Formats: sequence, C-alpha cells, structure tokens
Amino acid sequence: MKKIEAIIRRDLYEDVKEALSEIGVQFFSFWDVRGVGKTHDKKQYRGTEYDTSYIERRLLSIIVNDAYLEITVKTILDSAATGEIGDGKIFISPIDETVRIRNGERGPEAIYYKEKE
Repeated sequence: MKKIEAIIRRDLYEDVKEALSEIGVQFFSFWDVRGVGKTHDKKQYRGTEYDTSYIERRLLSIIVNDAYLEITVKTILDSAATGEIGDGKIFISPIDETVRIRNGERGPEAIYYKEKE
C-alpha cells in the first residue's frame, strides 16, 4: 500500500475529485493549506500592497494498494496540471499497515469495501 499526498490548486479540487471518482478512488481526506512558494511577488490593490507568496492550496491524502498507484498519480497529474508555476506536488510514501477501527480488519481490506456476494 502507498500513501499519496498531493498539494493542488484549490480551484481545481472538484476536477481532481471527480477524476479520482471515475477511476474508483472514492475515499480520501483533504485539508485547506497554505504554503510559501518559490516566487515572491507583491500586488497592489486599492493602494494596499499584498504579498502573494502565500499560496492557498488543498492537500489530499489518499491511501491506495500498489495496483492503483500509477493510475491514481496519472489521474491527479492529468486533472490538476495547468502548466503554470504553482500547480503543486505529489509525494508518495509506503504504508506498512492499515487497521479499520470499527472491526480490527487489517491490510488492504481495511481501506476498501468488499463486494457483497
């Protein structure tokens, strides 16, 4: 299993969420985050100067089994990329174990629902 953390533009969140749903990624967590980018710029609005280096983004945390890793990363890339500076980053980490709190189920089954027979 892998953990994918993707920092994306907040305005593209709905596009990314819909694209992930289309490939079967139905569950993930997200947070509104702010970061400091490489570019430091000042904008003026009505006589007041604003620092635009603080970038508002959304952080997605997605746990997938190894078979879903590449398709999930590709889906995020395809739906979140604008080609502009500030599109974000994707980080991938190994997950050693997963436990479903409700019933103690472990492993990949703890993050996916089994089909009813």
